[in-house]
Amino acid sequence: MSGESRITGFEAFDQLATMVAVADAEGHCRFANATLEDVAGVSRRTLMRGTVLDWLAEAAALTQTLARVVSNEVASARFDGHMKRVPYGSNDLPVHVIVSQLDRPGLVLIEMIEIEQQTRLDREERLHGLAQANKELVRNLAHEIKNPLGGIRGAAQLLEMEIPSRELAEYTQVIIHEADRLQALVDRLLDPHRRPHVVGDVNIHEVCERVRSLILAEFPRGLSVERDYDASIPEFRGDREHLIQAVINIAHNATQALGDRIVAGDAHIVLRTRVARQVTFAKQRFRLALELHIQDNGPGVPESIRDRIFHPLVSGREGGTGLGLTLAQTFVEQHHGTIECESVPGRTIFKILIPLP
Repeated sequence: MSGESRITGFEAFDQLATMVAVADAEGHCRFANATLEDVAGVSRRTLMRGTVLDWLAEAAALTQTLARVVSNEVASARFDGHMKRVPYGSNDLPVHVIVSQLDRPGLVLIEMIEIEQQTRLDREERLHGLAQANKELVRNLAHEIKNPLGGIRGAAQLLEMEIPSRELAEYTQVIIHEADRLQALVDRLLDPHRRPHVVGDVNIHEVCERVRSLILAEFPRGLSVERDYDASIPEFRGDREHLIQAVINIAHNATQALGDRIVAGDAHIVLRTRVARQVTFAKQRFRLALELHIQDNGPGVPESIRDRIFHPLVSGREGGTGLGLTLAQTFVEQHHGTIECESVPGRTIFKILIPLP
């Protein structure tokens, strides 16, 4: 049976985020989905000219598994392996391989899941659930603090009017000042829930240019902000002001981490846009997504807080409120997107992913 002949009826597999192939008992590829084509780095036609045994470093394990499934010894079997990628010389991709029976005689379904992708999805799901719980907790706590705080400030003002001594009145000023500071913090905690979500057409490069101008206005010397844009990225529906705030919060964190380099004159931030294809995040698969990278050459996120940087009130610097990244995450999630962070000394990247139409 020729590997060139393609069996129809499996086109729905193109909608899956995992790599899927249909093969016969000898391993000839009869169908390969779009995700497999993207990850392998070759066309579907090329994949179907060979056998699935060519794709894995553990060809013997796949041969044995195919034989067991085709002979009805087992309905399905799985093992961990390494998928070869083109161009040759690229690192093999660790995958979890699942071979299952199909309702068509002599054919089997082969599914390959990137082990790193599965780990990332599990981590993303866990962090998303924790972030939602934290935001609800903070929101409720802020509401509980707000009312008594107003009462404390009002009582301090009345007390100040009754105290004849200037020295004692200074203590009431301390109370009023600290109450105002806490009120400002509470307002920031509640801010995402108060702002109306104004949806319109958004050009991500207009957002980046606004952020870039704000950064350079604040740091005219010692800091360069590089543009690396993909001009083909289309407009999408979103809240322009919320996205500007999200990006400026991340960029502002970067400038704070770059303090010493700004003084030295070699601080560097990169705003990079790309189109990602066939990506999965927030438990959904998207054909196209915007990738916005905010990269800096600072010292990196401290390892002690790396897993908690999006949690409220977690900050890597003295005097920080720990709200900037929390608010950025909230605004990005309003666009059905997500934020990821990769950080090593000298290179920190915050990656915003937002679905595109």
